[in-house]
Amino acid sequence: MKENSSESLEKEAEKIVNEAVKAEKEGIEAIEKVAKHPVKETRQFWHNLGPGLTTGAADDDPSGVGTYSQAGSRYGYQLLWLAPLTFPLMAIVQEMCARIGLATGRGLAANIKKYFPRWVLYLVALLVLSANSFNIGANLGAMAESTQLLLPYLPFWFLILSFVLISLFLQIFISYPKYAKYLKYLALILLVYVITAFTIKDFPWLEVLKGGIMPKFSFTKEQIILICGILGTTISPYLFFWETSQEVEEKISEGKETIADRQEIEEKEMRKMRVDVWTGMFVSNLVMFFIIAVCAATLFSSGITNINTAADAAAALKPLAGSYAFLLFALGIIGTGLLGIPVLAGSASYAVSETFGWKEGLYLKFRKGIYFYGIIILSMIIGLLINFLGINPIKALIYAAVANGLVAPIILILIVIISSNQKIMNSYHNSKPIKVFGWLATGIMIIAGIATIISFF
Repeated sequence: MKENSSESLEKEAEKIVNEAVKAEKEGIEAIEKVAKHPVKETRQFWHNLGPGLTTGAADDDPSGVGTYSQAGSRYGYQLLWLAPLTFPLMAIVQEMCARIGLATGRGLAANIKKYFPRWVLYLVALLVLSANSFNIGANLGAMAESTQLLLPYLPFWFLILSFVLISLFLQIFISYPKYAKYLKYLALILLVYVITAFTIKDFPWLEVLKGGIMPKFSFTKEQIILICGILGTTISPYLFFWETSQEVEEKISEGKETIADRQEIEEKEMRKMRVDVWTGMFVSNLVMFFIIAVCAATLFSSGITNINTAADAAAALKPLAGSYAFLLFALGIIGTGLLGIPVLAGSASYAVSETFGWKEGLYLKFRKGIYFYGIIILSMIIGLLINFLGINPIKALIYAAVANGLVAPIILILIVIISSNQKIMNSYHNSKPIKVFGWLATGIMIIAGIATIISFF
């Protein structure tokens, strides 16, 4: 009996040693593979990134660029601390949204519909459609004005209409994932702000570091509104709906068409999602940090403290690009606009379609998703018309960001409640630390929204 027990222990020990040796060997092979083929592995990593990176890139839409540029030119390095503050909060919120999509197999509005009163759902859908349509209008105006830097002879109305038709064509007739993977390269033009910082002579890195870690407030009406705008364009409602629905669409693309099938998830899917989301949010906030820093070092230091035109904003890139600054800026705005507008229109349509139980998804053909695409067309038409109300395109970008900041807290409350509920999320509900950070993000957005509303009186 003892001999059998001894033999069993020896076999078990041998098995454990063999597994350890195998794991070590696989680990060494993986390291050697990356070391031998760093470019190939980096390229593979890039291609494996999905909704998280696309969402992060779409977050730096023209509205974001305009708001960050205004922060740097108006207040120098004072508001840089908002970039490191919002990064973990933004990433945690987007991870919550992604987990809701993966664990429930439904979009965010569909979950709100299932677990909350109807009036809450209708309010959320109306707020998202309104805020997103205005944001679309602001982005279209910025894209048109930026294009005029290169082609001044083209009329504003012609450019606006052209971008609307191009965006609608891409959304309706070409699957978003297919063209987003190419547009994200164009969106990365915004990384020129990072490069510009290293080309500016005597760039004040010490001041930038201080601005990044030491919060400063002036408590003026303008700064309160701008802070709300920065938070609104970073932790944005349209990103919540988009992230959740894109995780669901990825499942559908894998052939999992029923809710039950979509709820079957593996831990590796969660790991992949986290890498995707946190990478996307890091890139987004890195760009945000350097847009503020570069605009502070170039525009603010030169006395340009209020950006009124696209040319003013483009001037920040002159230390790097010189006479090509307009070209880089225009390409960046057009790229992020073409990437961000479908996210804005699509997220509004997901919210409305799920509210009324319509078929939704960018994977649908136009005839099968006529109501879904109808909301996209409606939001685009509203955005088009907004540009003929006489609002300055650059100012409109900031107004759009503030609108997002006012809408976000309402939806954040619902997201934290849903993602913290073990009955809804099963084993993928929020841990206590994540829940704390979720409520912290919600609290910050509520305070910023209330302060903004009070500042108007």
